[in-house]
Amino acid sequence: MRAILDWIEDRTGLISTISHFMNEEIPASAGWHQVFGSVALFLFLTQAFTGIMLGLNYGPTPGEAYHSIRYIMNELTGGALIRGLHHWGASAMVIVVVLHMLQVFLWGAYKKPREATWLAGVVLLLFTLAFALTGYLLPWDNRAYWGTVVTTQIAAGVPGIGPYALRLMGAEDGVGVVTFARFYAAHVLILPAVTFLLIVFHVYLVRRHGVAPEPGDEVKPKQKFYPVQVFKDTAAIFGVFAALFTLAIAAKAPLGRLADPTDTTYIPRPEWYFQFLFQLLKYCEGPLELFATVVLPGLAVGGLLAVPFLDRAPAIKVTKRTTAMAAALLCAIGWSGLTAAAILETPKEAAIAESMGPMDWVQLTPTELAGVGYYAKEHCANCHTLGLTDEGKPGPNLGTGGVSHDVAWMVAHFKRPGVPMATMALKPAEMNALASFLVKLTPQNAQKMSEVPAFATDGALLYQKNQCGLCHQINGAGTNNGPPLNGLAKRRKADWVKDHFLNPQKYDPDSTMPSYKFNARDNEAITAYLMALP
Repeated sequence: MRAILDWIEDRTGLISTISHFMNEEIPASAGWHQVFGSVALFLFLTQAFTGIMLGLNYGPTPGEAYHSIRYIMNELTGGALIRGLHHWGASAMVIVVVLHMLQVFLWGAYKKPREATWLAGVVLLLFTLAFALTGYLLPWDNRAYWGTVVTTQIAAGVPGIGPYALRLMGAEDGVGVVTFARFYAAHVLILPAVTFLLIVFHVYLVRRHGVAPEPGDEVKPKQKFYPVQVFKDTAAIFGVFAALFTLAIAAKAPLGRLADPTDTTYIPRPEWYFQFLFQLLKYCEGPLELFATVVLPGLAVGGLLAVPFLDRAPAIKVTKRTTAMAAALLCAIGWSGLTAAAILETPKEAAIAESMGPMDWVQLTPTELAGVGYYAKEHCANCHTLGLTDEGKPGPNLGTGGVSHDVAWMVAHFKRPGVPMATMALKPAEMNALASFLVKLTPQNAQKMSEVPAFATDGALLYQKNQCGLCHQINGAGTNNGPPLNGLAKRRKADWVKDHFLNPQKYDPDSTMPSYKFNARDNEAITAYLMALP
């Protein structure tokens, strides 16, 4: 082992670099209040890793983005967990970076000679918010689309540079393919590279000037970074990741309805850390709107950048920094008050619109939609209700979000239900489809699911029976061996689709698709289903 380490040291200098990093001296007063920087770095690396994992299955176009997210969350092993870590990790990173800035501000650790370290930290805070802003559009659901519409409108209203900002975002003609491509490029290519370089520069400055000691602590014996501070940083990282992991499992990352530019009734709501600005806009209408969107944020950022140059007084203990504490408390009250008001004033219909899961049958996968057919075939409605109110039936109301078991448990229950429920006359794959449908039920969509048109369930049943998902993809489910079927009505006529089922080789001699001898009724049903897909 010694020979291996000596070889690595001789060729790379890595061993001595790590030793120097771990054994660097830090003030005796360093402790738990200085773990936020390490936690923020860890969260950035977590976001990078989960982002790469999502990118392996993500379709970076408006036509594929939403359905690829649904595929990741519903069909990919561990996909819901990875997206949960990425989604909630964004909020965690905003929180930790703000806490890190707050700790540095309260302790006065921005004073000479650490002004550049503070300035780099302010820019990193802005980059963190830029990550959140550009990533918001990428799920391409209604929430993301209309939230970005508001963002581009705010940018367009900036005097002088508004039109140029709108052109840079590719939103001159509205939020569309160009806007999506530029937000995606910024989120995945530009921001990570620049942020990583800035983090390296920030850490370099911290090491160059050292951790700021408490006033009077300079004469005390210093401690090594390893092992005490390393343990505290590691324990803090572990605690944050444990909370993040639990949240990713317990609270599924939201995905609303597919983006609909014609849905002018939708009420856009930003992420919680931007809701204070949203609420401020409500109070600053008309001529005051510019104050809320440009002047106030500009003053806030300018104030942060100016802090080390305005406060040039000698360092004092944190317990005596009453002015800094009062400023921080005032900002916290203003931010939390506006955020709470925005949450409390969210209309009920907006909260429902942002609930998880599909809100219409066209957004169900073929398996889930076939489950609607099996629900009717097995006469489940004789004992169960799909609605917001009970109808006095013996079985539980499945429309109140009461289905708390997973698909595997429900399939086992269907096979051996017990009294009074009878054993189902369904094959295992059909039971799986029924269970997949039932776990999608929420109080918001259950009533709509009970009103699915017959042609849709018949078409989905035929689609499943003929295993069309082995070659095609609908709403993120299936494979890409053949063309995706979402948006088929924009590419083909119904008569073409019907004829193609009967004789695919007529249109493509090299096609491997078999001929389907559907009768007229079945051909009409599956074609109508496919032509209705968004």
